[in-house]
Amino acid sequence: MTTRRTLLTAALTLGLAWSMGTAHAQETIRAVTDATFPPMEFVKDGKRTGFDIELVEALAAAMGKKVEWIDIDFKGLIPALQAGRADIAVSAIYITPERSKVVDFTDPYYAGGLVVLTKKDGPIKTLKDLDGRKVSVQVGTKSVNYLKEHYPSVQRVEVEKNQEMFNLVQIGRADAAVTGKPAAKLFAQSTTDLTVLADQVTTEDYGIAVPKNKPELTRGLNEALQKIKADGSYQAIVNKWFEAPAK
Repeated sequence: MTTRRTLLTAALTLGLAWSMGTAHAQETIRAVTDATFPPMEFVKDGKRTGFDIELVEALAAAMGKKVEWIDIDFKGLIPALQAGRADIAVSAIYITPERSKVVDFTDPYYAGGLVVLTKKDGPIKTLKDLDGRKVSVQVGTKSVNYLKEHYPSVQRVEVEKNQEMFNLVQIGRADAAVTGKPAAKLFAQSTTDLTVLADQVTTEDYGIAVPKNKPELTRGLNEALQKIKADGSYQAIVNKWFEAPAK
């Protein structure tokens, strides 16, 4: 009898621990990001910060959840979702038909697009001037395939990190960098010799990527996005990180 009672107690304890663990998992959103893309996500004083970081924290709070951040390279974000290592990926990810085939996206949360960062006194004054030039791009981003398709004569210099693109332009090893508008504009503002061309390469929307087997999470994030837009907290984050409110 004692043995049966002991076994029953152990089973109940194990079941309770399992249910508590499941509940804890449901309260936490595992988010992967590549925090090397200011002002969207970056590390300052040893802490992640940026527009995307604050946005996701606000969304999670509206959903009554916490966020567990996981840092990986940009090219590994979507594979991490597919492998079940994370619940969402947020890292200035453009919503594209190709990506939408393998993951779901939330409603767009900010309008961005690809732009050209180059030297003010350099040879590139218009988008047509990219032809035949050395252009740095980050591996795994839309910039790579876009240049392949629309600017086949460009000499692509593919690097792992966003900062490497900018450095190559500064030291003259690349004539330009093609990357997201927020990061390019912020970096250009921090220097005296670089500029962003007025004409954008593309105009696109950022979205949060979610595994296709988590439609309830996508719905919850969309509802939270509408909530923080209604109460003004979304606009406060936009105003903090960008010069003008999002349209």
